[in-house]
Amino acid sequence: MTQNEALVILKTGANVFLTGEPGAGKTHTVNALVSYLRDSDIEPAITASTGIAATHIGGMTIHSWSGIGIRTKLDKYDLDKIASSEYISKRINRTKVLIIDEISMLSTNMLDMLDMVCREVKQNEEPFGGMQIILVGDFFQLPPIVKRDFAEEKQNSLLGNHSKSAGASGNFAYESGAWTRARLVVCYLTEQYRQDDADFLSVLSAIRANNVKDGHLDCINARQIEMDDMPENITKLYSHNVDVDRVNCTELSKLDETVKIFKMKSEGHEKVVETLKKGCLSPEKLELKVGAVVMCTKNNPKERFANGTLGIVTEFDEFSGQPIIKTRNGRLITIAPMDWVVEENGKIRAQITQIPLRLAWAMTVHKSQGMSMDAAVMDLSHVFEFGQGYVALSRVRRLSGLYLLGINEHALKVHPEILKKDIYFKNQSADATKVFGNLSKDELKKMHDNFVIASGGKVKKEKKGKSEKSHTKKLEEKKEGKRETGKLEKIREKHQNAYRKWTKEEEGEVVLNFKNKKSIKEIAILSGRQVGGIRARLVKLGLLEE
Repeated sequence: MTQNEALVILKTGANVFLTGEPGAGKTHTVNALVSYLRDSDIEPAITASTGIAATHIGGMTIHSWSGIGIRTKLDKYDLDKIASSEYISKRINRTKVLIIDEISMLSTNMLDMLDMVCREVKQNEEPFGGMQIILVGDFFQLPPIVKRDFAEEKQNSLLGNHSKSAGASGNFAYESGAWTRARLVVCYLTEQYRQDDADFLSVLSAIRANNVKDGHLDCINARQIEMDDMPENITKLYSHNVDVDRVNCTELSKLDETVKIFKMKSEGHEKVVETLKKGCLSPEKLELKVGAVVMCTKNNPKERFANGTLGIVTEFDEFSGQPIIKTRNGRLITIAPMDWVVEENGKIRAQITQIPLRLAWAMTVHKSQGMSMDAAVMDLSHVFEFGQGYVALSRVRRLSGLYLLGINEHALKVHPEILKKDIYFKNQSADATKVFGNLSKDELKKMHDNFVIASGGKVKKEKKGKSEKSHTKKLEEKKEGKRETGKLEKIREKHQNAYRKWTKEEEGEVVLNFKNKKSIKEIAILSGRQVGGIRARLVKLGLLEE
């Protein structure tokens, strides 16, 4: 299903599970829907299962939004207390569209509790009190953390009466009774906007299908390096926080430069501010030095950097004191403070302001979820749960950006239950494409308008729907751009870096391989470039004669 086909379904008011591989454009599609709803005077509730995911989309955690907080069970007293809270009651009652991102990390009982709270507050026995529910995510990504005593707690809670999974061991959100009752339309996005490397896409698809063959393993193993050969100034992904903290502190202390400290500013509701701080990838106290490896933690289209852009601090602006970073492609960017905001009903409820950077010699796989990275060094030798290796690998855009220190037998495994369910989701999505594809434009327009009116919004007079037009135009421009570069892409199917600008890191890798007596053909395969390109580069570097 394309993004545009999914958007057409979302606008009808149907409850939707929006899914797809990393880089398929789930967030982009949600943003297009949010823009359309706001143009129609409907303010959606934007939430996520974790604080980090919530900051990516400019929302709050579903736990905070619903008033459930850290509870793992709801008894009658809890339900009455939440429903009688004036603030929570107002928030839920005025919500017509609820979006929850990173649904893979939400447990069955949390979704069931949310359903109960919404029905109780709205005094409506329809699923989620009758609001449109949009669940976004990919179950091949990291699963929810479920407490061991959950089954015992559930027996003493109201969930025993409402959860389809009561007494069962189900952990995934789709196993909850609320999911079943919501009758979700599955929109499985199949386009790819992150990875542009055919071989790497093949590896990731094989992992998702539990069909990893020798050729795929060869691709991965070819990217293994020794600790001494680690490229400098590229982020390292670890499975444990202790490794990340150790690496970042050690590397910063090695720099013989003055420390510059940037402190986070905040305003608004105290608890919401705390939630924002926990979810923000930039720390409250950011310590930087010239030479520090950093990563941007927010998107800024105007300055042309994104969440995941890597760079090195080169200096601090003489007047503002703001850090100036040099990206991997050689661009210099002055990084000014940016805001992380939680808006509700058009008003700012809480706001934090910080330089959108973090030290990036290392970070955890969990914190990398949702990011697109130019390159990363990974140690997958201590992976301990399904999906962790897949999440780490799918962060990078191409195979040449992957540097592997180690890998264990669990790293390429995905949950066996998810494999079966994924086939079901794909079939459901194909059915939805056919059903909605058979409706005429007039019928769809009527459905869209009816939902806007039912939600208390205003139908805009046809200038062809500003957000739809702009979204369609963007997709068409992307497709046109792909057609124009079709010739180049065909070459890049075999040589993914053909005609790309060389970076110092790539040159260093070529030199290292050449000195290790690898043939020009082997170096070309490893670096994803043509043999002629490698030969020309070696000549330029003075390692070969013309």
